[in-house]
Amino acid sequence: MSGFSATLNATRHSFADLKALLACASPLRSGDQLAGIAADSDERRVAAKLALADLPLKHFLSNVLVPYEQDEVTRLIIDSHDAAAFAPVSHLTVGEFRDWLLSYQADTAALAKLAPGLMPEMVAAVTKLMRNQDLIAVAAKCRVITGFRTTLGLPGRLGSRLQPNHPTDDAEGIAAAMLDGLLFGIGDAVIGINPATDSVPDGIRLLEMLEAIRTRFDIPTQGCVLAHVTTTLQMMQRGAPVDLVFQSIAGTEAANKGFGVDLSILKEAQDAALGLKRGTVGSNVMYFETGQGSALSADAHHGVDQQTLEVRAYAVARAFKPLLVNTVVGFIGPEYLYDAKQIIRAGLEDHCCGKLLGLPMGVDVCYTNHAEADQDDMDSLMTLLGTAGVNFLIAVPGADDVMLNYQSLSFHDVLGLRHLLKLRPAPEFEAWLDRMGMLSEDGRLPPPATETLKKLVSYE
Repeated sequence: MSGFSATLNATRHSFADLKALLACASPLRSGDQLAGIAADSDERRVAAKLALADLPLKHFLSNVLVPYEQDEVTRLIIDSHDAAAFAPVSHLTVGEFRDWLLSYQADTAALAKLAPGLMPEMVAAVTKLMRNQDLIAVAAKCRVITGFRTTLGLPGRLGSRLQPNHPTDDAEGIAAAMLDGLLFGIGDAVIGINPATDSVPDGIRLLEMLEAIRTRFDIPTQGCVLAHVTTTLQMMQRGAPVDLVFQSIAGTEAANKGFGVDLSILKEAQDAALGLKRGTVGSNVMYFETGQGSALSADAHHGVDQQTLEVRAYAVARAFKPLLVNTVVGFIGPEYLYDAKQIIRAGLEDHCCGKLLGLPMGVDVCYTNHAEADQDDMDSLMTLLGTAGVNFLIAVPGADDVMLNYQSLSFHDVLGLRHLLKLRPAPEFEAWLDRMGMLSEDGRLPPPATETLKKLVSYE
């Protein structure tokens, strides 16, 4: 099959190949316009969706978007495909697959069994036919549970990353932000610092500070300095207390090379972290971040639309059984997601696609200051994601990251969402909050008592 077509309003729309069809079927976003691959009208976009809906899912098994011989991500996707898991839906078209995902038959157990049989391109394709409500409904049925020192992804729970960044990696500034977050019950997914530099000694210093605070107060969580994977390997070789290995990843081999990584270095780091045996309730040791537009920004997109490439990045993550994966949905900028409408749609897409592939998805609900978005928009996306069953959200002091210079969620935003939707932290972390006297009798987190504050700020 060399091309695709659909007739709409007596006009025949043709699409040269699968890449063109997927790109034109995507909701409008500035990154695809920048790449010159977006549909040039709403009518053409609808025609592409009509043609895509009739495409058999099996078509993706023999028609790759990035050549197998040139791209190790494509090889990973093809070589690891589970045909037996795919069998229950193998007879469906993309449109029929959407209908099945929204049916009662596609329950949590069925979706978990199906995940290894889904290729990222199939998942990207079906979500292009979904409304936002569909993305929320399907994702809410997916349950992905992981563990290290806390158990994440359980029903009725919402995890959080405490992000205490500081522009000079000042220990006191980071510690103050950590205290602020802990008092709001934030940090059960990870306490993760983006270092201002990628220095091995500085990374070790930050890790040792995290470890000292964690062990002093017996906090059941995991720490992470979000350095480059090669830096983290060096830190482990020097005996640093590494819990999680972090790395930004993308959906093509060339884009990952732009990040300075490949599959072999990720495997080396995973093996090294597993060898430390620092987990207590599980052994998921990897933490990945992604974002729509990363491959395009590296000129490594191969003419493929940014959402499909984002979902291919999830195939990379899936291979390493991560504790955490999150899309930094609005961080890359308005060149790729122009305004709040595009950011909200992308956040819901990324979460749904990751969950369908069996990943423990979180979202950094965020935007840069030159995007057409504001904090009200982030409130909307946060609430939609909470309803969709997101595994964790990221929070920073005052919703303003003073080191990375972008806007995210605040500690009280996540706490407020937990109260609104009756969601709780990870069970191990919740038990710690209770031991520290920070929970009320009904399990809520009121302003801390004086005795609790004394425990957390005492240096004696």
